[in-house]
Amino acid sequence: MATKTVALVTGSNKGIGLAIVRGLCKQFKGDVYLTAREESRGKEAVAELEREGLHPKFHQLDIDDPASVERLRSFLSKTYGGLDILVNNAGIAYRNDAPEPFTEQTQVTLKTNYWGLINVCKALFPLLRSHARVVNLTSFGSKWALGRCSQSLQDELRACKTVEDINKYMTKFVADVLAGTYQEQGWPQSAYGISKLGVTLVTPILQRDIDADKTRSDIIVNSVCPGWTATELSNMKGKSTDEGADSPLFLALLPPNTTSPRGEYFTERKIEAIWS
Repeated sequence: MATKTVALVTGSNKGIGLAIVRGLCKQFKGDVYLTAREESRGKEAVAELEREGLHPKFHQLDIDDPASVERLRSFLSKTYGGLDILVNNAGIAYRNDAPEPFTEQTQVTLKTNYWGLINVCKALFPLLRSHARVVNLTSFGSKWALGRCSQSLQDELRACKTVEDINKYMTKFVADVLAGTYQEQGWPQSAYGISKLGVTLVTPILQRDIDADKTRSDIIVNSVCPGWTATELSNMKGKSTDEGADSPLFLALLPPNTTSPRGEYFTERKIEAIWS
């Protein structure tokens, strides 16, 4: 069985994801996989980095497609026998002036940003080797959304102890939006914010769950807000994507036996309290 180390970044043919791949190619001693839904776009991104003298590999991945996720899992298992770095970067966001109704935006956004990430974790976490690092890209929008939930809903979310608990509330948000009762139920009008809140809240639970697996050691899972970065989401305003990739790369490359951060919400290379 192959033992070469391997890193993978979801949704990484452009923006911060591409910058994370660039940084890993420069700093990680192993194979680095750039992934994209469309093979042509992924290979174009690989060619861009090759022109910079870097050598990422490519694998197709659509996190919304269970068959695509399974093909990736099978490939990594057969080719490498495990996984050492997983950066869950893939995500979508509607512009403020998007014409799609909020019901559609909510269903599509949660499907990718939350459920896509959960499905990737379910498939790939069993492949994580000792000392593996997982980085979940989230947003300051998650804290914004939490602060605009009703106090009773905040208390309920704080009480969540399992992945299934968080899943239940993400499902409830979509159901409440479809029923037209989400504001009465204490939710803000932000599908993106709630999807990223789910990511932020589930991360420490994922850390606790993997800590309970005594067959592997020193696996670290953190979430990270890259900050206001010049991507399509920000209308290309903000710091450079390479600067936005700094904190995600810091977490992805944490040295062996790091004790902190573990299961934290991270930004600008520091831990930030989600409930503050």
